[in-house]
Amino acid sequence: TCHGQLTVYVIIVTGGARGLGFEMMAALAESGADVACVDLLEEACLQATIKIAAECKVEASSWGCDVTDHVAVEELFDRIIERHGKVDILVTAAGINKVCPAVEYSARDFSTIFQVNVNGTFYCMQQAAKHMMRLGIPGSIITIASMSAHVVNRPQTHAPYNATKAAVLQLTKSLATEWAPHRIRVCAISPGYFDTVMNRTLLAQQGEKGAALRKIWETETPMGRLGTPHELKGVVAFLASDNASFVTGSEIIVDGGYTCW
Repeated sequence: TCHGQLTVYVIIVTGGARGLGFEMMAALAESGADVACVDLLEEACLQATIKIAAECKVEASSWGCDVTDHVAVEELFDRIIERHGKVDILVTAAGINKVCPAVEYSARDFSTIFQVNVNGTFYCMQQAAKHMMRLGIPGSIITIASMSAHVVNRPQTHAPYNATKAAVLQLTKSLATEWAPHRIRVCAISPGYFDTVMNRTLLAQQGEKGAALRKIWETETPMGRLGTPHELKGVVAFLASDNASFVTGSEIIVDGGYTCW
């Protein structure tokens, strides 16, 4: 259902072509915001914006970009601002993972996951804040961290991923305090196990162990199941809205209770 709580807002979502990123972008568009979808998957990004524009009757633009390229990110934000006139809210949902024993994790893969999950997140936050400050906009930046910033996922091994999410969470808190005088709020959403494309891929990589691994995830989550992507909609809509006007540096963990045990 589309309603108008965010009608005058322009929102940029990285990693918005699918999964949690798409669902969060949809939630914001359903609240009336115009959206700019940024993704490495250009065709999927385009299809996502076509769907959003048709269903919610908002302006939705599609942008292909590699967020690890800081020059490309700077140019991207300039072009989006030129198209939409401003940016009120940024959601940084672009991210990757790889399951691999630490002693076998290549230097290249280690570097890549940090470049996407940490560098890419920072570059986008930096550019969004620069434009918000320049335009005098009291903006909201919402990072996507993970429960992995707090606990070690088991039994799968992805230590570098966990470290990147801890970094994202500390970036969130640090920049919340630094940018508060500019009326820019910075908060994090930390999902638990969700039934996403990324997690399905991880399960597929485990071969025959995949089904058993999913069962472990479900069993160790107090609610007894994985989250569905649409269950993040309310959280992101709240953090983006004026209802969260005194909320900054905060993290909302959405994990079905996993981190309670």
